[in-house]
Amino acid sequence: MTSASAEKRPIQVAIVEDDQEIREDFARRIDHSPSCRLLRSYGDAESALADLPRRQPDVVLMDINLPGMDGVDCVRELKAKMPKVHFMMLTVYEDGDRLFRSLMAGATGYLLKRTPPDKLLAAIHDVYEGGAPMSPEVARRVVQYFQQLPKPSSDLQTLSAREREVLEQLSKGYLYKEIEDHLRISTGTLRTHIASVYEKLHVHSRTEAVVKYLNRPASP
Repeated sequence: MTSASAEKRPIQVAIVEDDQEIREDFARRIDHSPSCRLLRSYGDAESALADLPRRQPDVVLMDINLPGMDGVDCVRELKAKMPKVHFMMLTVYEDGDRLFRSLMAGATGYLLKRTPPDKLLAAIHDVYEGGAPMSPEVARRVVQYFQQLPKPSSDLQTLSAREREVLEQLSKGYLYKEIEDHLRISTGTLRTHIASVYEKLHVHSRTEAVVKYLNRPASP
């Protein structure tokens, strides 16, 4: 094994999906990626709850509509036991209610199951690196939902022009790599801007920052 390969440990991924065909399809996608490794797959939430805490994956792909306990409640319980693990919800439809319940439960990504293989793998990397990937359709639902909420007070005026650009990109659901390309900045620069945005807005996550941004007062 080379020193480079030793340093680059594959992302350990687990799948919780009741549909065997879909579960096997996701497993094949992950197995074909040299940067990811399928740790375990489960057909229901109960099996995942019983086994996953001792396996400590990096990323869990979680179906929302599971038999018995649903994916949202499963994430909530697993997140309490594995706070450092990243959960990405997968669904066949754009369910607004479950989307927001998932985010509140601790999920940091939300994709449609029809997401192309390359986009799914990119999302796994993004959520592992601290991002919050969403399918464009899901990002639009987030925007629509928060635009209907009462407008809170905001600290947005304290942001620099570049920080506002970063926040605008985050609100559209772009992956970190996509934001770097759009704004032509490095990974380190992006993370510095995001940390500054969190500090100025007094938030601790991408979701909280985007909520404040989407609820900003309308320009005169």
